[in-house]
Amino acid sequence: MPVSTPLSTMPATAPVASRLDVAADLLTLLGDTATEPRPDTRLEALTLAVAADLPVLLWGEPGIGKTAALTRLAEALDLPLTTVIASVHEPSDFSGLPVVGDDPAEQGVPMAPPDWAVRLVRAGRGLLFLDELSTAPPAVQAALLRLVLERRIGALRLPPGVRIVAAANPRSSAADGWELSPPLANRFVHLQWTHDPEVVIRGLGGTWPRATLPRLDPQRLTGAVDFARRAVCGLLTARPALVHRLPENETRRGGAWPSPRSWEMTLRLIAFATAAGSDREVLSLLVRGTVGDGPGLELLAGVDRMDLPDPEALLADPVGAELPERGDLRQAVLDGVVAAVRRRPERSRWDAAWALLVRAVETGAPDLVVVPATTLAALRREDWDVPASIEGLAGAVALSRRADRAAGRVAAVSAAKAGR
Repeated sequence: MPVSTPLSTMPATAPVASRLDVAADLLTLLGDTATEPRPDTRLEALTLAVAADLPVLLWGEPGIGKTAALTRLAEALDLPLTTVIASVHEPSDFSGLPVVGDDPAEQGVPMAPPDWAVRLVRAGRGLLFLDELSTAPPAVQAALLRLVLERRIGALRLPPGVRIVAAANPRSSAADGWELSPPLANRFVHLQWTHDPEVVIRGLGGTWPRATLPRLDPQRLTGAVDFARRAVCGLLTARPALVHRLPENETRRGGAWPSPRSWEMTLRLIAFATAAGSDREVLSLLVRGTVGDGPGLELLAGVDRMDLPDPEALLADPVGAELPERGDLRQAVLDGVVAAVRRRPERSRWDAAWALLVRAVETGAPDLVVVPATTLAALRREDWDVPASIEGLAGAVALSRRADRAAGRVAAVSAAKAGR
């Protein structure tokens, strides 16, 4: 790029146009930024939902980079970006403008779409960004229902290559904000968008994270669909009340909550996340952003347990057993082993369960075996000899219990002092 003459050294008589050209050069340099592959959980969740062709709603305070993130996403995916400020439009801008033809009695009155919708159809692909959604009045939100769910504006249908992402500020920080209507809110994947100071600082230095579509493993597609169906159907079979639960609180109705529609979206996201090999944190953002925190956390707990080893396989080979590293999952595995012995109490299975508990103490926290060891000991028959391995285990269990009692005494003393 040729070096332009700085404004400070330019003669005062220089034409205004020349000065503006120099200003334009400076603006170009300021806008010349690069991207880098950088782990970003929120950005990965966003791109995964976009790949799954689900409408996404980014919630966040003003000025934290929601619009900038969408701009970078469109550039990375090579999609033309169309921005529509929902709050400055009329309902007819989304439902279509009536146009009287030559013979309305015969042909009817068609609903003409706005120009931005026509451009998207002509392009065949694009990223439609509905900004300031929480400042759109209820009448406009009602008109958006068909656009978000059916991709229709008037008589026009958006092509499959168009993805929809919206952004909104919480009502407390929105200009004349409204709560989202429950029907509109239930059509989105809700992602809480927050700023990472480290990412912002590096971005202001000229390098922002790069958004990339997830790499779906073709060999895992069928298994991913089966896994997602088992996860969702398993939870809803055990908790049928979660199939549809409209929150009583008005604010929560404007967010993520469970319904047959949002469970279908959740199933799709689990399948995509599984096929892409996404980590649990990304899956957590997507699931909780679709059916809400409570049902989402229950589903995630069920997903964790779907990957747990079979208790019967562990009892068959306790020496070669691999126990989960996470404490809650390890506890669930040990409880499952003891429950399996209770269902079919045999001497060999009882001994194998003790061997697994010993292995758990050797490779993890001793306190996790206190409850299963106590339960397993109660299953002993009179003619069953106590395994030698129990002696070493008993010491660890006793030590853990003493530590628990000591912690309880400390907590009681602290509470007593606080009450003075």
